[in-house]
Amino acid sequence: MVEACIRCLDPRWRVELEVPVSQPARGVIDLVLTDRSSSATVAAEAQSEVRRLEQQIRWASEKADALARRLGIGAQPGVEEPVAVSRLLILRSTIATRQLARVYTATLGAAYPARTADIHESLTSPRAPWPGPGIIWCQVERGQAHLMRFPPRGVSLGR
Repeated sequence: MVEACIRCLDPRWRVELEVPVSQPARGVIDLVLTDRSSSATVAAEAQSEVRRLEQQIRWASEKADALARRLGIGAQPGVEEPVAVSRLLILRSTIATRQLARVYTATLGAAYPARTADIHESLTSPRAPWPGPGIIWCQVERGQAHLMRFPPRGVSLGR
């Protein structure tokens, strides 16, 4: 799924893989994207399944905050000032993840409010601005993955 995302990116996006962070959260961010044209930074997590939704949302937020803190160090001499880091959840389209999105539309919509089409447009085009935290879906068939421009059929989240 990460490979599919990287393959479709417009060249304006700089890519970093498996970025370690610490404080306030310790962990590794699957993919960090930085927009060279606007300096928007996005912490992306790729998930084939979500076992505990509240934990997934919390970890993604904590890791984005940790990345912001890491990037903000040295912004002003002697002041640790976090920069804004947005979040992206790359979800594999499976029966379970689609059901999760249908059951928890309000929760996921609050955590990831951007429209999927806007995220896809921002990642793949040279000019579309980053729309903010959101979910993009990935379809995997016969070993091939591709990002979906819209949410899967039957999922209203991100429309």
